[in-house]
Amino acid sequence: MEGASNGGMLYHEVQESKLCAVHCVNTVLQGPFFSEFDLAALASDLDSKERQMMLQGSASAGDFLSEESHNVSLGGDFSIQVLQKALEVWDLQVIPLDCPVAEPAQIDPELENAFICHLHDHWFCIRKVNGEWYNFDSLYAAPQHFSKFYLSAYLDSLKGSGWSIFLVRGNFPKECPISSSEASNGYGQWLSPEDAERITKSCNLTQAPPQRNNMTRQHPGELPSLAEADLQFLSDMEDEDLRAAIAASLMDSAPATASAEVSTPKTENKDMEEKTE
Repeated sequence: MEGASNGGMLYHEVQESKLCAVHCVNTVLQGPFFSEFDLAALASDLDSKERQMMLQGSASAGDFLSEESHNVSLGGDFSIQVLQKALEVWDLQVIPLDCPVAEPAQIDPELENAFICHLHDHWFCIRKVNGEWYNFDSLYAAPQHFSKFYLSAYLDSLKGSGWSIFLVRGNFPKECPISSSEASNGYGQWLSPEDAERITKSCNLTQAPPQRNNMTRQHPGELPSLAEADLQFLSDMEDEDLRAAIAASLMDSAPATASAEVSTPKTENKDMEEKTE
């Protein structure tokens, strides 16, 4: 039997600024292989090539002739093309899950090795490490273990909620040197599966129970194929996971809307009290 990669350890990166694309690429590779500067260089190279193609193909190049990058935003978010280029360095292929060649992964996702998920400028990966599936979302303090039943249900819920999902195939790096904490990039950490489970449980105990809101309508109401333990975990964690990712992405763009939604119930409650007096 083949030995465990990285000594059985899990590599996880916690959210830093808006560098979720960096965290996503590194957790796919399971090591601090890329920095934001590396991805920025790839984005710049892609921008140059795109401008050249537009100049050669048409005189009306439009936005591609501007200095504004189409592959990295001022906030640090990178395009899927940048992630693809980064992973190609390691002979990995990024394939949209709705592509015909990825059809087997739609049927039996547990037979694959990694998925990249994207919505509203947030990226994260779901990765199989040493035969076990984990959610390496950088919004969480530690990777969350998935059963193969929950993996399928979770991917279905993401697709139903509008997430773009990409399959990653190829020869994944087997080892990344783990010499010391300095070997990381500042926001990465190596955890044993036991430590990851302990941290996740600790965070769950300190968090308030998830509040049901309109977001729940985007998730599957019933998942009869799940085992009881998986169904309970899905009920407790799935909505919170997706809300956290979406909230982090939309926080800057819709403060006024959130404020209005919070204040409305108070007005309605006051009107009801006046009517009953």
